[in-house]
Amino acid sequence: MPVDARLRFDNFVVGSGNRLAVAAAHAVAKTPGTVYNPLFMYSGSGLGKTHLMSAIANQVAQRQGGVAIDFVTLDTFVEELHAAIGRGDTDAFKQRYQSVGVLLIDDMQFLTGQRETQNELLRIFNALQADGRQIVMSSDRPPSEIADVDERLITRMSGGLIVDIGAPDYETRMAIVRAKCEERGVRFRTGVVEELGRIEFNNVRELQGALNRLIAFQTLGGEQIDASDVPSVLGDLAEGRQQAVAARQSGEFQTFLTDVASAVAQHVDLTKTRVAEAIAKWAGEGYRTGPLERVLQDAPPAPLIEKSLREFEGMIAQLRALRQRAMEIDPAVAGQDMFQDPDRLREAQEIVERATRSSAPPPGPSASFTRAGLVGGKSNHLAVHAADAVIAAPGARYNPLFVHGRSGVGKTHLLNAIGNGLLGDGGPRVACVSAQSFVDELIVALQEGTTDRWRARYRATAALLIDDVQFLAGKERTQEELFHVFNSLHAEGKQLVFASDCPPRELTGLEERLRSRFEGGLVVEMQGPDRELRGRLFTRFLGEAGASTDGKLIAYLADRQSESVREVLGTVNRLVAAAEAASVPLTLGFARARLDGPTPATARAPVGAGSDTFFLDHEKVVWDWPDGAVRLIEEFR
Repeated sequence: MPVDARLRFDNFVVGSGNRLAVAAAHAVAKTPGTVYNPLFMYSGSGLGKTHLMSAIANQVAQRQGGVAIDFVTLDTFVEELHAAIGRGDTDAFKQRYQSVGVLLIDDMQFLTGQRETQNELLRIFNALQADGRQIVMSSDRPPSEIADVDERLITRMSGGLIVDIGAPDYETRMAIVRAKCEERGVRFRTGVVEELGRIEFNNVRELQGALNRLIAFQTLGGEQIDASDVPSVLGDLAEGRQQAVAARQSGEFQTFLTDVASAVAQHVDLTKTRVAEAIAKWAGEGYRTGPLERVLQDAPPAPLIEKSLREFEGMIAQLRALRQRAMEIDPAVAGQDMFQDPDRLREAQEIVERATRSSAPPPGPSASFTRAGLVGGKSNHLAVHAADAVIAAPGARYNPLFVHGRSGVGKTHLLNAIGNGLLGDGGPRVACVSAQSFVDELIVALQEGTTDRWRARYRATAALLIDDVQFLAGKERTQEELFHVFNSLHAEGKQLVFASDCPPRELTGLEERLRSRFEGGLVVEMQGPDRELRGRLFTRFLGEAGASTDGKLIAYLADRQSESVREVLGTVNRLVAAAEAASVPLTLGFARARLDGPTPATARAPVGAGSDTFFLDHEKVVWDWPDGAVRLIEEFR
């Protein structure tokens, strides 16, 4: 389950009943795996076991960011085990838990009768302890009192340190109440807190519930309560608490609450009572209640109060959903105060949107550049052959692959074709980006403080392909980040492909450590298309445009020098557009006239029967006027 970033050591109140457990938890969090391994904590419900386990996880994550932490309840562990068995994937299940650095399991008392789960836990514990990895467990009873558990597992659970957490004493209860009052900005008259602290509650949750009731009563009454009012609000001290517990267990607790609400409603408006109850409820869960407090102050009509209550609950629901999304992306983001304040809902939405963008998978290859659409020839044969080898066995041969050549020879097409080939049908994630996009993303990550997520999204890919790496020249921070990403992916056998307008040795402003890595695989050049390749390209592009692919026309076009694939495509587009404008078919003669211009003989040929219709193009026709007078008449007519 996600670790609650709000549960830390600095907001855990230490008393005589929990001092040993807190000290042990601190020691484990400081040097996991070296002392008290495993650490087993037990107590009744509501005394802080989950808080301490979360505090350990949060401190380890803060101090040792690279340590894998897994915090689960035993129920979740059992469900995951059964799901893995159902899928026939128990090996992956074992590997996941055996690879964590700190494993925390809550509610170990539910091991009773779970023989299959006990066997798996025994194997996992053995593997983790053998590697010096930390195990922390909690339960409502010590290991020896958990019934029907394998003796070998009991021995291992008891082999580290077992500590119990007792009910809070007076001083601890006072410290907890004062901390909660300060956190929520509540002020009581002298003696009220002390009176509450004298009641011996079984756990902290009951103490917080009693505090919430006092806050609600004071808010509803509109004036501060006295110490003498505490017994009447909470009942007859310990006896009143016991009666409330018995009432809850006997199903009469709702009647008890109804009686309290009826007594309060004699003094205040019922609708305002609901608002005050809502304030106490949500404040008890750690949320800011500014919108509801303003409702109490403004005292609007009842329908508007009901609307405000619904809107507030809707904002709480949105904050919870946003915090859950943030927890999945980055627990550090989820721990920020804005997720507890409805007045900052918009701010929470914006930070989650930014976090989502920075953690989204990097862009993949363009679907329009496929391997089937890549025309091969002698000038690019080696590059195409290398691309096919990379697609067939990524990371095994030609890693990295570095392709260079002048602009327009097809490097981008080749790069994206490799990416699409690696993707296949639902294949692994492939990152295919331009160097400029790579730089821009890093700049945004630096501005937003999300460089860790930026690195993680690239390191999670199965292949990284970067186009136009010459634009990394002089960008020291980007080169440093690429160096580390390169090392990480290459060490895991993941494919790397780069494209540039020149070979690595000619790239200026590039760090030598990157240059040497680029040259450590295969460096291959893509040249301008030769005659054979030009012929194939013209045939393909003309066919796709629905124009003639007559052999003589193709031979004429292929004989013309073209420095790049883009130039070939530009020639095709120019000819097809001109033919469509003239409403004539694209023929060899038309192509010659458009590309070479009319010959002297045809330029002076009179327009008449037998003339080619394309000479009616006003840009190409040259008139020969035999008589100057006639020409003047024609000009001024």
